Amino acid sequence: MIEGSCHCGAVNWRFEATPEGATACNCTVCRRYGALWIYGHEGEDVTVSGPTKAYSRGKHLDFNFCPECGCVVSWRANRTGKTSGRRRIAVNVRLAEPAAVADIPIDHFDGFDTFEDLPRDGRKVSDYWF
Repeated sequence: MIEGSCHCGAVNWRFEATPEGATACNCTVCRRYGALWIYGHEGEDVTVSGPTKAYSRGKHLDFNFCPECGCVVSWRANRTGKTSGRRRIAVNVRLAEPAAVADIPIDHFDGFDTFEDLPRDGRKVSDYWF
């Protein structure tokens, strides 16, 4: 289990699985937020608690942030999967304590141009702290 919280502590998340990787995305939103995402499904392995405000990115995603301190906490799919009925959610692993997430490998995603996964380059979350 991994837990994270915004700077002021009003919003918390819990990730009940072992993430395969943390995604660094270069899309126009993620690049500005500087987030690293780990993924799960709402009500299954990811829980977000506390009040949030949302920024809707088109029809597909809501980015959720703390209304007090402004930390970007998560994104949430605006609809469930067509066949699974499950709702995808990602939490910002940068809000966790560093020791809990240091060794998670980084997965690169080209959300700006090709919308494709890129090869791993050996970096892990701890390489992004500085």
